[in-house]
This record gives sequence, C-alpha cells and structure tokens, in this order.
Amino acid sequence: MEIQIFGTKKNPATRKAQRFFAERRIRVHFVDLAQRAASPGELRRFVQKVGTDALIDRDSKRFAELGLMHASYGADRWLEILAEEPLLLRLPLVRNGSQLTVGEATSTWRDWAGR
Repeated sequence: MEIQIFGTKKNPATRKAQRFFAERRIRVHFVDLAQRAASPGELRRFVQKVGTDALIDRDSKRFAELGLMHASYGADRWLEILAEEPLLLRLPLVRNGSQLTVGEATSTWRDWAGR
C-alpha cells in the first residue's frame, strides 16, 4: 500500500496525516502544494468523488484574501481556481489507489491500514 498525501508542511491536519501513516509504517508519497500545485487532472479525480464544495476551504485565510465569499462559479471555474491557488483546498487530500479523502479522516485511514 502506498498513500499519496497532498498538503503543505505548515498545515496541522496534513502533518497529522503524515504522522498517522508513519506510525503504522505505511509508505507515503507527499506532494507539498506550496512547492508544486496539484494538476487539474488530479483535482478532477477528487471533484468526481467528493464534489467541488468539499474541496474548498471557505474558512481559509486565502479564501478571504481573494474575496471569494460571494463567488458563484461553476465546477470547471472552481477547478481552475483551485489549480492556481492550492491554499484554497481543504487539506490534506489523501489518496489510496482509487479511494480518496478530503480533510482529516482518521476513521477512513484506519480502515485503509486495517487497524
């Protein structure tokens, strides 16, 4: 099993996910969104599974800075914005094969780990 985590090093939920899998000796591939944004294709996979609204962190500082509180874009436009501004994502995005989670999902991660 190899887990892929999209997040930032400064994000507490991302660090918790990394620690969770490290404690169980599960190999993790970490993608630091502060260094490299997720591809639109990768984000589209998450959108298909959980929807656009689940990916957007409306409480983030960056969301307020960009003045998106009253924005009403379609899914394709949100996808473009999220690809350009990864700090708008609810972190971490965790992928185990075709299974995906958004945000802290410890119970799902436990199921994946079988513990």
